[in-house]
Amino acid sequence: MRRTRLSAAEARRIALAAQGFDRERPNGSPDARHFRRVIDSLGLLQLDFVNVLMPAHFLVLWSRLGAYDKARFERFVYHKGDYTEQWAHEASIVPASSWPLLAHRRQAYQMHKNNPIRKLRNRNAYLDAVLQQVQRDGALTASELPPAPGPKRNPGDWHRSIPKWALDYHLRRGSLAVSKRLRNFQRVYDLPERVLSGHHLQRSLSSTDAQRELLKLAAGALGIATLHDIADYYRMSPRETAPLVQDLVDAGALSKVKVEGWSETAFLSSAARLPRTIRGASLLSPFDPVVWFRPRTERLFNFHYRIEIYVPAPKRKWGYYVLPFRVGDDIVARVDLKADRQSKRLLVLGAHEENGIDRPGCCQCLATELHALKDWLCLNDILVTRGNAFARSLAATI
Repeated sequence: MRRTRLSAAEARRIALAAQGFDRERPNGSPDARHFRRVIDSLGLLQLDFVNVLMPAHFLVLWSRLGAYDKARFERFVYHKGDYTEQWAHEASIVPASSWPLLAHRRQAYQMHKNNPIRKLRNRNAYLDAVLQQVQRDGALTASELPPAPGPKRNPGDWHRSIPKWALDYHLRRGSLAVSKRLRNFQRVYDLPERVLSGHHLQRSLSSTDAQRELLKLAAGALGIATLHDIADYYRMSPRETAPLVQDLVDAGALSKVKVEGWSETAFLSSAARLPRTIRGASLLSPFDPVVWFRPRTERLFNFHYRIEIYVPAPKRKWGYYVLPFRVGDDIVARVDLKADRQSKRLLVLGAHEENGIDRPGCCQCLATELHALKDWLCLNDILVTRGNAFARSLAATI
């Protein structure tokens, strides 16, 4: 697709199509083909295990596929060697083909100054011993390593054991990989050669070529994007990546376009699709690529969105775990959700509409989506806190 100018509505449709929202959810139970299509089109699946509703990466797939078997998905990701965990946007599931693209980051990784391993006596000997145990005994979790003394914890500190710090260090350096996750989300670590295919481990690129390829993947996953949008996808510096983005323009992988209402130059991927309409409705995870870079979310949808998990309760505007709600090519509402597993209820702790929406139509779409989510989470009922007119309309519709 070659265009020089796009309307704001066209840019939204391109962005959503690139993320897979131009496709209807499968009629039957999603299988490996569907899982592959989602991860490959996104390029990565950011991991987050806050479980107030459902770990966020599971929700990203649900938004696109509807109800699916989570155990089947995890077998697909961890048992075939086609995908692995790496630091990409943040900690993420990525195609195994991205392992060599991220090698320059692994090679450059240095411990943070606050890493408690820095304070260990003979820390290099300890790290070597951890790696040798994996080499000798095979895949293991942090709890299977001998304990090591760590720094004194202060009240309220988030705790990670010294063995966990050590295994994560080796993961970040590439001397270990993640072979699977246990039911409690704990990582199981093993040597990369026992997790990934040899051709991914053997492929070698310069850091420049790897960065250029990552930027091309990011641009394809976004469809239409500014330089800052593209750079953020794999957490790269806009200043350093600007020449590489220009290389992609020169090669024909991207083209520069003007988008209505955008002050920055936009880059259109040569793989971008412009559907006539975007249909359907979906709740979006707080860590969905559609909304994770807040300036882009505001530019595309005129939707101001922040995660308030770490905001003190009295200062929250919208709620603790708030999901945007998309209908067609627009974000029309947001809901603060919690899965109360003890009472088996889906709690809608807050519901807020955007300006100018069709409230009855929005409530009908949202009620349908909430019922589908409730069923997928194996809950029995939906309880709406009726704090405003929109919430009361939603409760009545449900």
